[in-house]
Amino acid sequence: MEQLKQILSTPLMGIALYAYLGALGAILAGFIGKKIVDLVLVRLTKKAAKNAYAFDDILLDSLSAPLGWAMVAAGVYVATLIVQLPVEPVNMQRFVDAALNGVIAVLIVWIAMRLLDRGCEYWLQKADKSDSKLDDQIVPIVRSSGKVFLVFIGVILVLQNLGYSVSSLLAGLGFGGAALALASKDTVANLFGSIVIFLDRPFMVGDWIEMDGLEGTVEDVSLRTTRIRTFANSVITVPNSKFTTSAINNWSRMKKRRIKMSVGVTYDATPEKMEAAVTKIREILRADPKIHQEFFLVNFDNFGPSSLDVFIYCFTVTTNWAEFLDARQQLNLKIMRAIRELGLSFAFPSQSVYVEHLPGEPAALTEARPQ
Repeated sequence: MEQLKQILSTPLMGIALYAYLGALGAILAGFIGKKIVDLVLVRLTKKAAKNAYAFDDILLDSLSAPLGWAMVAAGVYVATLIVQLPVEPVNMQRFVDAALNGVIAVLIVWIAMRLLDRGCEYWLQKADKSDSKLDDQIVPIVRSSGKVFLVFIGVILVLQNLGYSVSSLLAGLGFGGAALALASKDTVANLFGSIVIFLDRPFMVGDWIEMDGLEGTVEDVSLRTTRIRTFANSVITVPNSKFTTSAINNWSRMKKRRIKMSVGVTYDATPEKMEAAVTKIREILRADPKIHQEFFLVNFDNFGPSSLDVFIYCFTVTTNWAEFLDARQQLNLKIMRAIRELGLSFAFPSQSVYVEHLPGEPAALTEARPQ
C-alpha cells in the first residue's frame, strides 16, 4: 500500500498521478451519467406517450440529448477540480469556469431551440386538421425567427461568460448599423415582405397564385423567400420583397368560374329560329345545377363575317378546375344537341368568290353572267 501510495503520488507535470486517475474517473462517471439519463428519459417518454397530453412528450424529447451532454460537461468540470489546474502564470481554473458557464448557456439555448422545434411540429399537426390556412403560414415564420433570436441570445451569453464586454459590442454594432443596413438591404426588404404577407394575407400556403408570369401553388413562406410549386412540378423560389411591389392574382379565392363564349350559326337561319335558339340555351342554363343561377346572359349579339353569333356568359358553381372543365363540356354538348334539334347548323369561316370573267371567255358569256 505504501508503494502504491508512492506511485500514485508521483508528480507528472506538477500534478500527482492519483489526480489524473480521479479526473479520468470523473469523466467516465459523466459518460455513465449520460447513459443513465438517456435510459431514464426513454422510459419516461414511453410512459408519457400513453397519456393524451402533448406537453410532456415535447419536454422530454427536448431534454433528452442536452441533459445527457450536460452530465458529460459536469464530469469534465469535476475532473478539472480534481486535477487542480494552476493559477500562475495564467489562471486556468478561471478560464475553465468561464468555459463551463458558456457551455451551460449553449445547453440552455439548445434546449430552447429543441422546445421551439417540437412545439412548432405539434402546432403544424394541429394546423393540418384545421380549416384555416393562416396557422400553416405563421408556423414557419415563428420557427425561423425564434431560432435566429435564440442563437443571438446564445452568442451574447457565451461572449459575456468569456469575459467580453457585451455592452461595448452592442455599441459597436450601433455604429456599424448603417453599413450593415446598406449591405443587407435586400435581406431587410425580404423580411418586410414576409411581414406584409403575414399581415395583408394576399395568399396562404396551398393557394394557387399568379404573379409577373409566375403561376403555381404556394408551398412554403419563410422569412426571406416563398417557394411556389409550378404546374410543371418545378419549384420557384421568390424573394418576399417582390410581393410588395407586384400585383398578385389569387385564383384560389375565386367564388365562381366564368364561362364566356360565342356560338355561331349559318346565315340561312330565320329570325324565328334564332330567337328559338336563344330561348333554348337560356332554358339549358336554368336547368343546369352546375351553373350559377344568380346571373347569366344569352343574346343574339352580332352579325359575324360568316356566322350569326349568340353570346353566352355565365358562371359555374364550382371553382375546381377539373369540375369546371367537366361542367363546361356538358354545357357545350347540350348546346350542340339543341342547335341540331332546331334544324340549325354551326357556321365555320368561309368566303364567297365572284368571277367577273375568265381568260379567253367569249364576250357573250361574260355579258350573260349576273353582275
